[in-house]
Amino acid sequence: MPPIFAGFALETIEVPGARLRVRHGGAGPPVLLLHGHPRTHTTWHRVAPILARSHTVVCPDLPGFGGSSQPPDRPDHAGSSKRAKAAACLALMARLGHRRFAVAGHDRGSYTAFRLAMDHPGAVTHLAVLDGVPIIEALERCTERFARAWWHWFFYAQPVRPERAILADPDAWYGGDPVAMGLENHADFRAAIHDPAVVHGMLEDYRAGLGVDRAHDAADRAAGRQLACPLLCLWSARDDLEFLYGDVLAVWRRWATDLRGHAIDCGHHMAEEAPTDLAAALLDFFPRD
Repeated sequence: MPPIFAGFALETIEVPGARLRVRHGGAGPPVLLLHGHPRTHTTWHRVAPILARSHTVVCPDLPGFGGSSQPPDRPDHAGSSKRAKAAACLALMARLGHRRFAVAGHDRGSYTAFRLAMDHPGAVTHLAVLDGVPIIEALERCTERFARAWWHWFFYAQPVRPERAILADPDAWYGGDPVAMGLENHADFRAAIHDPAVVHGMLEDYRAGLGVDRAHDAADRAAGRQLACPLLCLWSARDDLEFLYGDVLAVWRRWATDLRGHAIDCGHHMAEEAPTDLAAALLDFFPRD
């Protein structure tokens, strides 16, 4: 089989406060794709080549994930905040020559994508959120149903114990089918989950979520800030968002004036499970030349 990301460059790029492993290729309007937990940028390997037929596609490992550098530990976990990660992504796009671009984020990557659009409205032309709602909205809707389905949010935010539990047997903890994921994608994911530094970095993302990230969302909401760009919200029909929230778009209406979205018939990792449908939805939404 041909290698994944054929025609894409793989680089490590230094930006203020981070060193990012990034894959980029294609030609046309720039698009930034941000992966979720516990994946790396290779989760996009079936989607990125489709988008690259008409767009320049940039796929980094988020700070703390995969082959990117680890943010410094701080008592408030601000080094792993979505604001800090958004600033690193903005600097990355500038280094690659893209001052304005569209962004899509999945799972934990959706929170960085949202923060990027909120903090830097002049840079983000379009925002696609995949399987996510704002962190503050999720926490304020934390019912017994949420706690049973997404208990990991609170376990991962605890000190020390989550690292010990995961690293005792990362393969058993996270699973992952090499055939379903693609062999190279699975190998990259597996290298990440067996790296103690990466596991710690991924968990710091959750620790920031319950504190500093929530505070950033709360400050925006109190000030009446909304997204300045169009928002596309996509969610997996066989995952938890409809189960938790019913009308997913209703959760987003206070944050966006230009909002659209729908479910995709797949499980949680939609870039791996439904790449054609996901790419089609993104291409319908993202700007073209």
